[in-house]
Amino acid sequence: MTDDRHNFGAEIELSGITKRYPGQRAAAVEGLDLTIPAGKTVMFVGPSGCGKTTSLKMINRLIEPSEGVIRIGGEDVTTTNPTELRRNVGYVIQGGGLLPHMTVAQNIGLVPGLLKWGKRRIADRVDELLDLVGLDPSTYRDRFPRELSGGQQQRVGVARGLAADPPVLLMDEPFGAVDPITRQRLQDELLALQDELHKTIVCVTHDIDEAVKLGDRILVLREQARIAQYDTPDRILGSPADDYVADFVGSGSKLKQLSLLRVDDVGVEEFPTCTIGEDVAAVAQRVRDRGEDSVIVLDARGRPHDWVWLRSLQAAALSGGRSGDTVPVPDIDLETTVERRSTVNDALDSMLVSSHGGAIVTDHGRYAGVIRYESVTEYIRALNAAGGRDDG
Repeated sequence: MTDDRHNFGAEIELSGITKRYPGQRAAAVEGLDLTIPAGKTVMFVGPSGCGKTTSLKMINRLIEPSEGVIRIGGEDVTTTNPTELRRNVGYVIQGGGLLPHMTVAQNIGLVPGLLKWGKRRIADRVDELLDLVGLDPSTYRDRFPRELSGGQQQRVGVARGLAADPPVLLMDEPFGAVDPITRQRLQDELLALQDELHKTIVCVTHDIDEAVKLGDRILVLREQARIAQYDTPDRILGSPADDYVADFVGSGSKLKQLSLLRVDDVGVEEFPTCTIGEDVAAVAQRVRDRGEDSVIVLDARGRPHDWVWLRSLQAAALSGGRSGDTVPVPDIDLETTVERRSTVNDALDSMLVSSHGGAIVTDHGRYAGVIRYESVTEYIRALNAAGGRDDG
């Protein structure tokens, strides 16, 4: 972020947090003690009914704790105005939770408006955040939620959660309602955002693979939100605290290593690119000089739009019936991209739908190179030869 007012994450401390509901003998949450480091992502996992969502919602007091103290950045928020607290803690739910009668810009600008930001500042913030989550402001700011796909709604939901630049972002199963490919992209975007913003993110998920991918730490809960293990993904997978944790995360295997390895661990390779609007003949010559027969199409901002065979590119140019044909704007939804911080598992998934034996790698949405299937297998072979990671 370029704004000097940018807020980095704040430490969250839960001390003796308990929630009892009238008419129930057992507490929903019993004596939870937990410290969430500033600027880190912590994933809450556990079986249904274990209290993970209740614990999350007590942080911004959507659910009031019966006992205990919650501190954010050292300040006891259990004694502050709950409405003011919620305006300073971002909150993202499944499906984005957008207000259907408001435009995208109005949804994102809702909390800044309540905080009395000026109109120009709100408009600038809306455009900044839409760009940050990969949506063109000129295209999307005036649309209504019903005009967006599920993934786009979720992106807007994340933007709204970040609108007032809160130090803390709470996420309740944020990607559970979208298809697997969209979920992977949204996870990648969250990793890229966190790499830039360094917020304190607390996220509830039922998916252990998502927890391993996104979390700096994972909190595995038993019933009544009793802590079974609170540790790094490496140790959760490789050294589960007991049989309960081992059963929950699943048995260790070589495939689990791929959930810990990142694309950056393997490394990216250079590959020929062209820009929309370039002369096709010049592009074809340049690509052949590199000994390749395909090219990655980028837009003017360096974002990948397609990975196309030269023969297909030239056929498209010939069908136009014009001299000096240029690279057209692709009209497909590119599925073969991963972010630098994506898992190797995700990269392999993208490779399966690619006809090029690899996946395009981006860095905050901009083209960074490619990762090849052969590179992944060679890296894992070398890792195993050197002893690799603990297989659990």
